[in-house]
Amino acid sequence: GDPHLGNILVLDCGRLGLIDYGQTRTLTKRDRLALASVVAALGKHHHHQQDHPDNTREISHAMQTLGFRSRGSDDDNMARFAALYFDSDAEGRKLGYPTPQKYLMHLNSVDPMVEVPDPAVFVARTSFLFRGLGALLQQQLRTSVHWRKHALLAIATDGEGRALYNLGLTPISVK
Repeated sequence: GDPHLGNILVLDCGRLGLIDYGQTRTLTKRDRLALASVVAALGKHHHHQQDHPDNTREISHAMQTLGFRSRGSDDDNMARFAALYFDSDAEGRKLGYPTPQKYLMHLNSVDPMVEVPDPAVFVARTSFLFRGLGALLQQQLRTSVHWRKHALLAIATDGEGRALYNLGLTPISVK
């Protein structure tokens, strides 16, 4: 849908409800699998409790497969873009950038992004939304950590998994 705080309701049962599906998009199987590859690669180093990813090339390749293009094809910078869009802006804050926007400007000054695929925008907006909610609760969220198991499931089932997920958080039984 249109992920922002005005379009999220907390239901009496404690689940989240979404309204306003004016900005929706159906992701193709290719898009789902490419996004899953980015998230799985990002989440890998957190899963192994590493401070810095040793799979920068894997992350960069997954981003390029999804359709991201930068002017200089800098793998390190592409991995930083991936982390900003689909995981966390913690690295930017460590470098002294007070907001994700300032960090994005810095990344674009290093190696400008010249193509950002539409499907990625919707997913990145959702990642930013969850992280913003976490910040309000004084929690540092890394969306790739929470989304990784769902990404791995999508990859393992070739994008044809039979379970449905509510925002990737709660399994919904399919009958």
